[in-house]
Amino acid sequence: MPLFSYKAIDENGEIVKGIVEGEDTSMAYEDIASSGLHILKIQKSIGLSDMYLKQARGWGIKTKDVIEFASNVAVMLKAGLPLITAISDIAESLDNKRFQTRLLEIKRSVELGSGFSGALARHEDIFPEIFINLVSVGEETGRLEQSLSDIAMHLQRMEDLKDAIIRALMYPSFALLGTMGALLFWLVYVLPKMSGLFTSMSVEIPPLTRALMSASAFSSANWHLFFIVPAIIYGITLVLSKKDKTRYYLDALKLKLPIVKLILHNKLLAVFSEQLRILLAAGVTIDRSFDIMINVIDNAVYKKALSETKEEILLGSRVSDAVKNQSELFPTIVFRMLSIGESTGNLPEQLNYLSEYFINKLDDLSLKMGKMIEPIIILVIGGLFMVIIMGLLAPIYDLIGAVGS
Repeated sequence: MPLFSYKAIDENGEIVKGIVEGEDTSMAYEDIASSGLHILKIQKSIGLSDMYLKQARGWGIKTKDVIEFASNVAVMLKAGLPLITAISDIAESLDNKRFQTRLLEIKRSVELGSGFSGALARHEDIFPEIFINLVSVGEETGRLEQSLSDIAMHLQRMEDLKDAIIRALMYPSFALLGTMGALLFWLVYVLPKMSGLFTSMSVEIPPLTRALMSASAFSSANWHLFFIVPAIIYGITLVLSKKDKTRYYLDALKLKLPIVKLILHNKLLAVFSEQLRILLAAGVTIDRSFDIMINVIDNAVYKKALSETKEEILLGSRVSDAVKNQSELFPTIVFRMLSIGESTGNLPEQLNYLSEYFINKLDDLSLKMGKMIEPIIILVIGGLFMVIIMGLLAPIYDLIGAVGS
């Protein structure tokens, strides 16, 4: 839906500016007016401004802000404070003005009769779908404070998972960039100066040296390609990933790449376990839980596996048996723990164990990643510079031999 920017006056007579989504101007106007604001100006964003606003709307609001909000509201509700008072107090204490504006908009919606989950749904760019769904369940069951506590724990685990992935990828990324940077420096700046010296010698230049000189000449003349080609490849990959069939094959390829597959498999299994745990613990039905997980999982191969698993469950299969049929993606421990959980009636507890297990595996992997890749990096760098040094020394040895004779 398009975005509408507006200027309005609130109940305290202060000027309020904001952005709201709506099907048309009248719908956006009604949505703003229903929050208790007196509209002075409303304007639909078009073209590039619409794209910019959609991206910029959530800038400055981080996941940690949302986690802190959920945790604080849960504590205040347990202490007996009304929801509106809790939201107002939290908003007033915030230094983040963007998030403060959002919370005040949510407060106004609740004051005018909207449910908390409905008010949050108007800000789904900063509140994930699982947040809104669990709040809705909490409202229906009368356990809103417990739902918010579970949400805070869940989002924190997802942040820990993201941090573990970043730590795991940091060393290989720096090693690769460092190696490519050093190689480019030698080819563009060092070897051209040596090439001038070699061509002035009255000796035959060895094939290896000629090959290095050709590579150096090409790199010096086309150094910009080292930046343009990766950008083009990245752009093409993004375009291809928009198509479902192509994205499936790209995601399948990622799951087969050395090292990358270790990180991706553990990440996706951790997300699966944690999402299913929090949804089942909150009382969400199994089919709805799988629908939410299918939207959250960012790998087409796992999306397809979860869709097939859901269909089997709806046909009467146990969760563990349906997961076992996807054994190429879900290891034995997943099937075993799910089976124990179903047999004992404590499936969320077993899923909690699985979630911690895979997050810990990622943490362990991030710590060992440097030691795993270091020998490969040393061999690659050593091999590259051995070739370069041999290519540089060969003409010098030939020159020394010619002088000696």
